[in-house]
Order: sequence, then C-alpha cells, then structure tokens
Amino acid sequence: MERKALKIGKYTIAKPIIQGGMGVGISWDKLAGSVSKEGGLGVISSVGTGYYEDKNYSLKNINEKPYSEKNFYAKEGLQKIFDNARAICGDAPLACNVLYASNDYGRIVEDACEAGANMIITGAGLPTNMPEFTKEYPDVALIPIVSSARALKLICRKWKRYNKLPDAVIVEGPLSGGHQGFTYEQCFEEEYQLENIVPPVIEEAKNWGDIPVIAAGGVWDKDDIDKFLEMGCAGVQMGTRFIGTIECDAHDKFKEVILEAHEEDIKLFKSPVGLPARGVRTNLQTIIENKTAPKVACISNCVAPCNQGEEAKAVGYCIADRLSDAYQGKLETGLFFTGSNGYRLKKLITVKTLIDKLTYGEDYNH
Repeated sequence: MERKALKIGKYTIAKPIIQGGMGVGISWDKLAGSVSKEGGLGVISSVGTGYYEDKNYSLKNINEKPYSEKNFYAKEGLQKIFDNARAICGDAPLACNVLYASNDYGRIVEDACEAGANMIITGAGLPTNMPEFTKEYPDVALIPIVSSARALKLICRKWKRYNKLPDAVIVEGPLSGGHQGFTYEQCFEEEYQLENIVPPVIEEAKNWGDIPVIAAGGVWDKDDIDKFLEMGCAGVQMGTRFIGTIECDAHDKFKEVILEAHEEDIKLFKSPVGLPARGVRTNLQTIIENKTAPKVACISNCVAPCNQGEEAKAVGYCIADRLSDAYQGKLETGLFFTGSNGYRLKKLITVKTLIDKLTYGEDYNH
C-alpha cells in the first residue's frame, strides 16, 4: 500500500515511522539523529542524561552516579545529545521522550524545548498538564502515549484549559519493551492487545478533530506497519528493532544480550515504578531473588512513584542504577529492556537498511 507522510503539528515526517524513546542511553544522538536523517522520526530519551559522554557537566556525582534528579536528568547532557544529533540529521524533525513519572518533569520538558526538540512525547502516566510547560514554545508538538480511548478522552478534556489538543497520540499495547500501561494480567488478555485497543482510540481521536493516531508495542515489520495503517493509523512507533542497529547508542554488550536472547528469556518483571516492565532475564533477576543484588540506595531520585527508593527496596533493585549499568555494559547487574519480539533480532544492520526493510519489505536489498 502507498504510505503517506506523517504530519504532526507543523512538521512532516517523510516515512510514518517513529523510533521509540529508550533510556538510559539506548536512543540518544547517534540513533535518533540517524533515524531522522533517513526520513523517520528520531526520538531522544531524556532519561539518564547525566551519564552522557564524560559526565563533566560540573555535576555532583556519588560513586560515578548522578546525584539527584537535577543531575540524573542533566540539562547540559541533553543539550549535547541534541547538538550531536543535529549534526547528523540537520533540520529534520527530532523528538524527545520525557517520562511523566520523572521527578522534575516540567523542567525536563522545558530543557528539551530549549535544546531544540520539535516534539515532546510523554508516557508513564497521564500527562494532564503537559501544555503548561511548553507555553514559551508554541511550535513544539505534544504527543501523549495512552493505552485506552478513555485515557485520550481525559487528556483532551484536561488540555482544553490550555486551549490545546494533542498534535498526535501514541497508543501503546502490552508487547512493548520497558514499562507497560497495564497490569500484569492485562498484558496477556486479548482485549488489551494492540489490535483491539487501536480502533477505540481512533474513534475517540475523531471526536476531537484530526488527531493522528500512532500504533506502538510489538510492531515488527512492513506487514505490521501496513496492517495498522489500513486500520486508520497515521503511523507506527517502534523501539526494539532499532536496538538491532549499528547506530543504536546502547553498549555493544547490551546489544549482545538482546541478540542472544531466546523467546523464553523475555519476561515481565516487577518495577519500582509500580507497573510491570519487560526485558531479558539475566543475572540481575537471579541475584534479586537470592537477595544478593546491590543494596538499594536512592542517589538519583529518578521517578516519583518510587518514593525516593522505598519502592525500589520493596522489589529489590534501583531502576536508575540497573538501567545505567546496562548502558555501561555491566552484565552482572544491568537491566536489559526489550519488547516481546526482541528474540527475533539476530544481527546488527544500519538504520538506513532497517528503514528500507520497513518500507519495502524484509527481502529488500540495496
């Protein structure tokens, strides 16, 4: 089928493919810049920017860990990431993913706008006050992530006080990597699968005008993309397949963990955020069960639901520390997020090759 360009706010994305925001350090400058360069929408994750490059942002660090949310979500790090991504993609649209659960959410959104983000994507909660933080940046498109039509309706109602509606909405099913917008049980129930939650969101979006709907969570190939476009979606968001690219910012050992994973290795885990999270079962889960995992000491104060480490202690690990370990390639203690299709990644390819395969089919060769 012929694909239309994806229009979000004032921006046009030639190929209706959004690369999912993945932190800590999985989708930063090299990946996001390369995706935007190839005609998709590159998305920079705002999570853990205090770990970027040499970490010399005059930030206070404890044991090489950014101290407090100010330094974990480092403004200077985010700016450098955007600058380096821009050097790759030029004036092509670039987005920033900011978790609503982040401590200092509003400040991070403002930092992203200042850094040059054309769009802000927010999930991990219902961003009912998202427009409040972009008043000075009217050209920045706002894209919430929802898991139901009810959630979209609530957001649109709340945003009316700002005289604003979402420029697009991402509806994410329960096969994505990382945190889910569902209970553990719902992740396996038919009514909550992406194919079944997309149509009601499309209908709700029509009630508010012409809000483009983006499908996410388990989208793998051209056939999947075509299926959701035929259902009425304007585009798709994909995270896991981009881990399997040469340009992905993840550590080589992170990529090896995903490439070597089998289907039965990819599980849902308990998280300090209070929602199930999907990743590869590795040594971390074993030492959590054996109660030999690193002691939880909240240094970075990353997400509000964790309550300064109280929830981390309850589940046995600090998510900021363990994701950062994965970014640094520490196999013994890293937390390696991936979507349910992660086991299908078998070799690394370039972003250009991946975009071509998603556009023309898996057998496409240059």
